Amino acid sequence: MNIFKTIISSFLIIFYLMINHVNAEELRIGTASQGGAFYPVGQAISTLVNKHAKGLTMVPVVTGGSVQNPKLVNKKEVDIAITNNNLAVLANKGAAMYKKSGKMNLRAIGALHFSVLHMMTLENSSINTINDLKGKRIAIGPAGGGTIPFTKQILGLHGLTIKDIKPVFLSYADGFSQLADGNVDAAFALSGYPAGAVVQAQVNKKLKFIKLASGKMEQGLNKYKNYNKVVIPKSAYKTDEDGIVFGVNNMLVTNWEMDAVKIYKITKAIYGNMEEFRKINAYAKQINVQNSLKLRIPLHAGAAKFFSEK
Repeated sequence: MNIFKTIISSFLIIFYLMINHVNAEELRIGTASQGGAFYPVGQAISTLVNKHAKGLTMVPVVTGGSVQNPKLVNKKEVDIAITNNNLAVLANKGAAMYKKSGKMNLRAIGALHFSVLHMMTLENSSINTINDLKGKRIAIGPAGGGTIPFTKQILGLHGLTIKDIKPVFLSYADGFSQLADGNVDAAFALSGYPAGAVVQAQVNKKLKFIKLASGKMEQGLNKYKNYNKVVIPKSAYKTDEDGIVFGVNNMLVTNWEMDAVKIYKITKAIYGNMEEFRKINAYAKQINVQNSLKLRIPLHAGAAKFFSEK
């Protein structure tokens, strides 16, 4: 009898979900390659939208990451996407890597966690500082990802360019796997922490952070106003020392033409259920919702309506 009740109960739940989603509109959220933070964050956001935004469903899409995502939103190939403060500003200006795309008209939905530039190598490597990277093979994320422009700026602070290293374009997971196997000398990843790719690599290999030269953190913060100093505790990856790294606030963006009612529902599903968000995704614990009001591109009207009600 108990088994029969369980079967009936399960059937009713499935039936309810089917009815609830039968006429739902499916939306797409652009994330990044697997092994970083964006994809699992996108999965969690999709879960919240599927559960709390009536008439809408959402699926996460693997993309090239934070640099490509504004372009995908602009072309309406995805409905919303994850990028960072700095890149969203550049996209709307049509500057730097977005010159060919022209000025965009992106709008913010809300703030997410900080991404930090992981710069790591094997614990027994002779590489200790950025200056030691000259001529070395460095995995710097997928082509079009946010790690690349960030890396160029960090190298620039040390008088180096991308031509001074041997860049290898791999997903974060593959990049850190290649580091563990000794096929690259260092691996970089612009990701929240702990990053799955780094955690996986340090299971069998001990890693260490590559340090900035003296004074370069302060110089970088003065030059790049969107950057923050972030301390990754040594407990995160079982390193001997904390990692002192640059970080930038991530955000959700959409096209300015996106329907305000839909964006309101999406915003409410996410930021109106932060306790649930934090339970299903570790990076959500690092989100400061108030930062949504401090982003450097305008909020979408639907998101602005939600935050004005809080």
